[in-house]
Amino acid sequence: MSPKKTPMSAVDRAWLHMDTPQNPMMICGVWTLESPLSMNRLRHTIEERFLRFNRFRQRVIDTGDRAYWQDDPLFDLDNHLHRIALPGKADKAELQKLVSDMNSTSLDFRQPLWQMHYIDNYGPGGALLLRIHHCIADGISLVRVMLSLTDKTPEPRLGRMAPQHRSKPRQKSAIQTFLHRAVDNAQAATQQASLLIRSVREEPTYPLKLASTASAVALDVLKLGLIPGEPKTGLKEPLSGRKQVAWADPLDLSEVKACAKALGGTVNDALLCTVTGALQRHFSAHKEAVPDCGIRVAVPFNLRPLDQPIETLGNKFGLVLVTLPVEVMDPLMCFRQVQDNMNRLKQSYQAQVTYSLLDLFGRGPDVIERRALDLLSNKASAVLTNVPGPKEPLYLAGSKLAQPMFWVPQSGNIGIGMSILSYAGTVQFGITVDKAIHADPNAVMKYFRESFKALSHAALAGRHGPSERKAS
Repeated sequence: MSPKKTPMSAVDRAWLHMDTPQNPMMICGVWTLESPLSMNRLRHTIEERFLRFNRFRQRVIDTGDRAYWQDDPLFDLDNHLHRIALPGKADKAELQKLVSDMNSTSLDFRQPLWQMHYIDNYGPGGALLLRIHHCIADGISLVRVMLSLTDKTPEPRLGRMAPQHRSKPRQKSAIQTFLHRAVDNAQAATQQASLLIRSVREEPTYPLKLASTASAVALDVLKLGLIPGEPKTGLKEPLSGRKQVAWADPLDLSEVKACAKALGGTVNDALLCTVTGALQRHFSAHKEAVPDCGIRVAVPFNLRPLDQPIETLGNKFGLVLVTLPVEVMDPLMCFRQVQDNMNRLKQSYQAQVTYSLLDLFGRGPDVIERRALDLLSNKASAVLTNVPGPKEPLYLAGSKLAQPMFWVPQSGNIGIGMSILSYAGTVQFGITVDKAIHADPNAVMKYFRESFKALSHAALAGRHGPSERKAS
């Protein structure tokens, strides 16, 4: 008797079918540790906390028009957790090379789509390399799942191991399933009608607001379709599928906050402006003309409440296209432009629109899905994620986590992924670049620090006047 199959959601199926040799749909992370850890303790932690999500014991069954999750009857943790060593000097360059190779290599679709490698000869404590397919969940959720492996102290209390297999629910007949769905739909319709009536009684203008929201959503759909393609730059080239990965020494989060406060903006505004300055320096170093209309980056926007624990996996996010004004050389004017762009996006429904489009693409034929995704990827030069992380240091299997970093995949013809993650009073920044794109990832890391230094110096030097403070 074959294991039970669970239908994959349309959005998860869309991310599954985005996987290509040029852009494997993997979320990749690397954690450096301050002291060596015990493999037995790491295994125990993974079995207790990671594998409680049944999705990590399931493989994908893709029939073309449908996709399913199926329990892997031969699941073995040894197929997913490996212990390896770096060659040569075993320094940061060698670790970045290994991460680059792994980030370029697809996962084995015959097994559950995740891998971990413990690298035991890097620095004082080694490193953990993580790879998880995007169809399992979005990056923000998976970062939270991975952080659930950690503790606030070196000596946590590990409970009893969770059972590896849940009991199978009693199967319903087709008639029972139909009746249950009919009841659920009727209850949902009744609840929605009651909510509408109550809302109208409490606020007579509610129908007008509802119509206004619908109009705003329709307008955002139209705007998204009319956005022109990205300008031709060296950041948009045919992709080779080989990745280069690098990460910078962390910034002090208190300095970033001080810079943002001096400018009357948010930490996110300051970091996006810093990324813009790094790309400006890249164009200058390559003697490349800067597009006079800026460039766009696709930024994942979380649609799942961050204050609620993650009980189920899956993709629950939309994408917003953020314009980075690389043509504005003055750091303060650049900051104002970034701030204005973000304020407009916060008032739009673009994230919800793109999520709905992914749901629609995942339900349609593959050829339509491919063309639609290519259309969206032509409107951005890079993917940029900015995830708030834990405020205090964490420990993995007793070893202090020194520096976490992760990258989300790029879809279609996008060949650059940039990641920002706050952790324990620091800001981590990393990049992955397709080798066909003439951009040195380590040079971009240097540009990132230079760009923040320039913005912070301009902000704290008081070059902006009272009128600008008031306008912000």
